[in-house]
Amino acid sequence: MDRIFSGIQPTGKLHLGNYFGAIQNWVRLQEEYNSMLYSIVDLHALTVPREPAVLRQSILDTTATLLACGINPEKCLLFQQSQVPEHAELGWILGCLTSRPRIQSFPQWKVKNASQNYEGTVGLFTYPVLQAADILLYKSTHVPVGEDQVLHLELARDIAQHFNKKYGNFFPVPKAILSTTKKIKSLRDPTAKMSKSDPQKLGTLNITDSPEEIVLKFRKAVTDFTSEVTYDPDSRPGVSNLVTIHAAVTGLSIKEVVHQCVGLDTAHYKGIVAEAVIQKFVPIRNEIKRLQEDKSHLEKVLQAGAEKAKELASPVYQEIKRLVGFQ
Repeated sequence: MDRIFSGIQPTGKLHLGNYFGAIQNWVRLQEEYNSMLYSIVDLHALTVPREPAVLRQSILDTTATLLACGINPEKCLLFQQSQVPEHAELGWILGCLTSRPRIQSFPQWKVKNASQNYEGTVGLFTYPVLQAADILLYKSTHVPVGEDQVLHLELARDIAQHFNKKYGNFFPVPKAILSTTKKIKSLRDPTAKMSKSDPQKLGTLNITDSPEEIVLKFRKAVTDFTSEVTYDPDSRPGVSNLVTIHAAVTGLSIKEVVHQCVGLDTAHYKGIVAEAVIQKFVPIRNEIKRLQEDKSHLEKVLQAGAEKAKELASPVYQEIKRLVGFQ
């Protein structure tokens, strides 16, 4: 049976890149597959310093956002990673099958370690192994990924094959479901992807931004000195990013968006894209606010999801313990 696993960190507010790169895909996939697991991966969130109270609230806010965007706990398992301890336990076993040079070669480690003054923690170093454990614990067959996560999935595949060679054919080797959505870039630096950690706050469009904030961020978006609307990411990354966002929120193709905007200057076009984003996300924002007011409901959703996830994880992990010699 096909089984899909994917996770999202509860770190900061979710933005348009998260929505179009992951969440929108999750909503579609829950209608196409019978076994779907979506995890709020709070263990991964500890790879950078977090205040406990902030992390607790971020877990609930992320849950509210996913539900408001269309994730349906009746059609998938939505759960908090740390509530299923087998994730961390399997992570240790798989870490003992993974070489240090393999992890050191990851570009994400080099970038994130540099951002922490080359004092990155052991957790930051080994989190790709924990990602592999997240996937393999449920014998997942498919994983939705963006371009920047392909190497991590390759590690999970390699670890599965290594484990199977050593202990017998046990894990499916998971396959990628690649996102077809073009990557959303920062409004202030259109050569970089939109990010929760962008120091330029005007560069990131959060799902929960007010209409006034959305208009301001588009007004300040970096473009160029050519006024017409065209799509050429290499020579006109700023305007092309606006076109990508416009296409994503309306469901139109890039070609259709550009055709509709013939004769518009970029200043006017920013307002049109802002309005399209507002129309798309204000209803979601309102639903997030409603859900955030019902903390007990959010906690019940996560608890119910964790119980179902444990039912799947426990027999798999018991067999792993037998295979490696723990019992």
